[in-house]
Amino acid sequence: MTEDPDVDSTLHGPAQHGATQHGPAQHGPAQQDLTQLGRPTTLPASPDAARLERVHNPATGTHYVVRFTCPEFTALCPLTGQPDFAHIVIDYVPRDWIIESKSLKLFFGSFRNHGAFHEACTMLIAQRLIAALDPVWLRIGGYWYPRGGMPIDVFYQTGTPPEGTWVPPQDVAPYRGRG
Repeated sequence: MTEDPDVDSTLHGPAQHGATQHGPAQHGPAQQDLTQLGRPTTLPASPDAARLERVHNPATGTHYVVRFTCPEFTALCPLTGQPDFAHIVIDYVPRDWIIESKSLKLFFGSFRNHGAFHEACTMLIAQRLIAALDPVWLRIGGYWYPRGGMPIDVFYQTGTPPEGTWVPPQDVAPYRGRG
């Protein structure tokens, strides 16, 4: 495999959290080919084992919004082991990197056997993406289906989006039950 200066697949698990200290896109030994896209890949055993891969932003310097929606996100209750379901919406304005979508799907899938509260899952997703991308701006909406008769929604954003950037509403309807 040849090295591609627009790809970095070195980001996985807890070690990834210092990955953005290198600053803007650098070409060299830290750059590797994508390891998951276009080839068979097994589902990671946990979010810590999942590898988030990134590619160079094709429009560096332009403020635009990238949205990922995962309407069938699942995790486990850390106390009962029962499944929890959520509709996750992520919006971000990239700086030097964009997330590679297959690696994000595998990262989401790695939560299927992971026990954590709704807040912890939502914030872990945000933290891993921020560490991998160092985005100009990021927000996440975790719209969780009821547990114990009560939906728990979790929202986070890194600050104010850049002025003049069109950020569409997430438009996930609040849970209404049978009403």
